Amino acid sequence: MKPYLAAAIQMTSKPDLEKNLAEAEELIELAVRRGAELIGLPENFAFLGKEEEKLSKAQEIAQKAEKFLKTMAQRFQITILGGGFPVPVKGDPSKAYNTALLVDPTGKELSRYQKVHLFDVDLPDGNTYQESSTVMPGTKLPDIYSSQDLGNLGLSICYDVRFPELYRHLSGQGVDVLFIPAAFTAFTGKDHWQILLQARAIENTCYIIAPAQTGNHYARRFSHGHAVIIDPWGLILDDAGQQPGMALAEIDPHRVKQVRQQMPSLQHRIFV
Repeated sequence: MKPYLAAAIQMTSKPDLEKNLAEAEELIELAVRRGAELIGLPENFAFLGKEEEKLSKAQEIAQKAEKFLKTMAQRFQITILGGGFPVPVKGDPSKAYNTALLVDPTGKELSRYQKVHLFDVDLPDGNTYQESSTVMPGTKLPDIYSSQDLGNLGLSICYDVRFPELYRHLSGQGVDVLFIPAAFTAFTGKDHWQILLQARAIENTCYIIAPAQTGNHYARRFSHGHAVIIDPWGLILDDAGQQPGMALAEIDPHRVKQVRQQMPSLQHRIFV
């Protein structure tokens, strides 16, 4: 693992596949110009609309999103994460998997994760979310992808951040960098987003790359924003705020080693 720059992209995706991919391409190119070698896109980067509409277009979204990720990786010679897009479930037209995909600079798929924890919540602001109505939960915990240059990379998606056992599973495999791409709601984000991300970084002594959605997507659907990169001590290295853009920061293997020496909590675990 070497020191390198990573970018967590922040978008305001809409129910418009082509427009979203065009916006994502602009932000990816900007991140590359600023030196990023590892880039993460948020959950629902390709399409953020009503669940029924997303499901009806899932096949098209899946095909175009996957092709887009591989094209961007090859064109810009980067490793890129598509932080969540629907992939139809074979034999069940009523459901899709919320899928994160990691692709290397040759366009090769490195890792694929199907979101396990689904967001079925009635919020006090009057919004109701029932992700399970159209999404099939994954059945496998994510594995790490071990890169000689980028370190051990682990995937997760949004609501997963509230379930620390998933990240303990990844830290048990030696993860150095955790991706937590999200479309975190504005209501929950203001209180929980940053503190949950910092907790995952601190307890697992690893970097967090958290791409995010921001602003108004359609009707009353608002996302919190604040895509961030966090170091293994829990320090916020960069925060994208509330406008489309990115958080950009260095991932430094020496910092991981330093923090794990200063706070060797992973070595002190009793109930493993």
